[in-house]
Amino acid sequence: MNILISNDHAGVELKNAVDRFLKKKGHVVVNLGDNSGDSVDYPDIIHPLAKEISNNKEKIGIIMCGTGNGVSMVANKYKGVRAGLCWSKEIAELIRKHNDANILSLPARFLSIKQALEIVEVFLKTDFEGGRHERRVNKINK
Repeated sequence: MNILISNDHAGVELKNAVDRFLKKKGHVVVNLGDNSGDSVDYPDIIHPLAKEISNNKEKIGIIMCGTGNGVSMVANKYKGVRAGLCWSKEIAELIRKHNDANILSLPARFLSIKQALEIVEVFLKTDFEGGRHERRVNKINK
């Protein structure tokens, strides 16, 4: 699976752990985020990822900032992008099953690395249910 990851300065440690985890699982990972930990503006590091996913429906993304909110707000401005903020495995499962999320947003300051990796695993293994949910998802970008 091709996975794009991106983060601001608050998500460097978590992004590095996610990157290692995904590569161990055999995924191709493209890091578009901050590596320095120096203060960056989260829109600058999320626009390239969201644009790529908007243009390529086969790719998915994982994004991180302190709360996960700012990065998801930016990503969700792009047509066809459905970024969901997750702080539990159950929510990760539901954003895939019911919302066909193609970007997972993680709140780096509110999750342990262990929790985040469990959420990533659920997100990646869960499929979209379609059915009544497909009708709803199709109404997002009007």
